[in-house]
Amino acid sequence: MTHVVVLQGGRSSEHDVSLASAESVVDALRKRGHEVATIELARGANWLPDAATAAAIRGADVVFPVLHGPFGEDGSVQGLLELAGVAYVGAGITASALCMDKDLFKSVLRDQEIPVTRNITLRRVESAANPFGYPVFVKPARLGSSVGISKAHDEVELERAIELAFEHDEKVLVEEFVAGIEIEVGVLGNHHPTVSLPGQIVVTSKEWYDYSAKYEEGEMELRVPPKISSAQIACARELAQRAFVAAECEGMARVDMFVRADGEVLVNELNTIPGFTSTSVYAKLFEASGVTYGDLLDQLLALAMERHERRRNLRY
Repeated sequence: MTHVVVLQGGRSSEHDVSLASAESVVDALRKRGHEVATIELARGANWLPDAATAAAIRGADVVFPVLHGPFGEDGSVQGLLELAGVAYVGAGITASALCMDKDLFKSVLRDQEIPVTRNITLRRVESAANPFGYPVFVKPARLGSSVGISKAHDEVELERAIELAFEHDEKVLVEEFVAGIEIEVGVLGNHHPTVSLPGQIVVTSKEWYDYSAKYEEGEMELRVPPKISSAQIACARELAQRAFVAAECEGMARVDMFVRADGEVLVNELNTIPGFTSTSVYAKLFEASGVTYGDLLDQLLALAMERHERRRNLRY
């Protein structure tokens, strides 16, 4: 039996998504015989653990941060757990911060010659720009679950989309629209990660894969395997693994990708704490690849403890 502390909720707009993920994680871990306690971080509030919370974290065998978005998936909580000296599930500080920042993440992948969707990056002092034609996507650089993202079809919509994105971040991406198939791939592991089968995202009634399409019942269908060639499936799995390694991820990640109409496969984003209910895309991808939800969780705990033991031998 492993003593696990699950961190849930969080300060960001993805608070409710985190609670849904954490509920599934806690239920499954308890069914596997683990001792599980939860700590909920309040929505929209600063957080500093009190003495009781700090003791609970320090006394855990593994901490499982089920926190989506800023102040949970961006390296901030990971830094606290490193200072506490406890094992925790998922990416470390550097990988968490890097993958949360879509601009920096793509820069690293370009340096590794991994193909990514094209974008330009704007800061508040810069004028609106769009070298790609329309439509384009406009998104905050460091947010998730499609919060603050817009699809702009003309200059007027572009201006509005940029204003909205700047409400959420001081850095904004204007990203090319990719005509093709949207797929996602799960990655699991530390030094030698395994990769799931890809799944195709099919939006049923929305124009694109926005927040409601992700979380409202019946708005998205996941097709595993996707309707692409075997060569494209192999390419997607290879690129997902390369992106995971290039970003120095550990534990888990979901890699979001596109397959163009001409067959080219592009990496778009990497999520270090993907949605984690038993019906979330990440879990479904591994279930289709032969790994049950409970086994997935057990592997993540083992990976967290393996990394913790490995890093304890380092000299500082």
